[in-house]
Parts: sequence; structure tokens; C-alpha cells
Amino acid sequence: MSADSPVVVPPEGLELGPVELEVRPRRIRWVAWVLAILLFAFFATGALLVYVKSAGFNFRPADQVAMVLLGLILAGCALLFTRPRLRAGSGGVEVRATILTRRVAWADVVGISFPDGTQFARLDLPDDEYLVVSAIQAVDREHAVQAVRRLRELRAKYDG
Repeated sequence: MSADSPVVVPPEGLELGPVELEVRPRRIRWVAWVLAILLFAFFATGALLVYVKSAGFNFRPADQVAMVLLGLILAGCALLFTRPRLRAGSGGVEVRATILTRRVAWADVVGISFPDGTQFARLDLPDDEYLVVSAIQAVDREHAVQAVRRLRELRAKYDG
């Protein structure tokens, strides 16, 4: 890439080619789903209970609907943690976090590291920068080890 062009680009800025590796976290997805269900159940139950017994306030049906909607919104926020994903192909690597998605060409990946004490793997980029790969998490243990190993193999294959 030229000196003016960014190393990390939006998803539409780089063609990955056929996807050879796709990694998603495991444990956090289970935790996020359980948390989302519990949040929704808590707020839905609260909406039902304020209708059954007066708590000293005048709750109306609109308040109950608002409580259920708040539960849905919070559950949706919890489900954002199910979004992280890494995809790699011949053209480079796509890293999707909870909100943003970025792509990096193999030529711009200096290395793939998982420093001791960190929760996520990362793509090392030029000029001592890095891109956090939240799809590869330390709590996933062997799954994370295999993902980093496979990602390093692909980097050696296409950047070699």
C-alpha cells in the first residue's frame, strides 16, 4: 500500500477472496445469550408485578410497555457481544468487533500475537500499531490457540 493509504480499511475497501477461516468466540456468546434472556425476563416480570400489586405509584399500561421495551433494549445490548468475528482469505483479514468491521491486507499484517495477560489476540500492524481481535478470546482456551495457529498459517501462506 502507498504511504498515504490507511492500513486498516472499512469492509468495502478490500476484497477478502474466498473465506478460508472464520472464527467466533464461544463462551462469551453463551454468557451474552443467558444475560439477554435474564434481562428480558427481569423487566417483563417487573412489568407484570407492578400491575398485580400497587407499589405506591400509579403504574399505567404505558409504563408496563416501557419496562418491557427497556428489557428488550438491554437484552439487545447484551447480544452485541455475540457479534465479534474474524474472517480470513487470500486478500487479507476481516475483524468484526461489537460494532465496527475492519479489513487489513496480508501485506500489512506484521504478525499475530496473543501477549500474556491479555484477553484478546491481536493483529500487529506497522508502526507499533495493532488491531484487537475480539473474536479470539483467552477464555476460549484451546479454541483460541487453534484459531491463532490457523491464522498464522494463513499469513505465512499469503504473505510469504
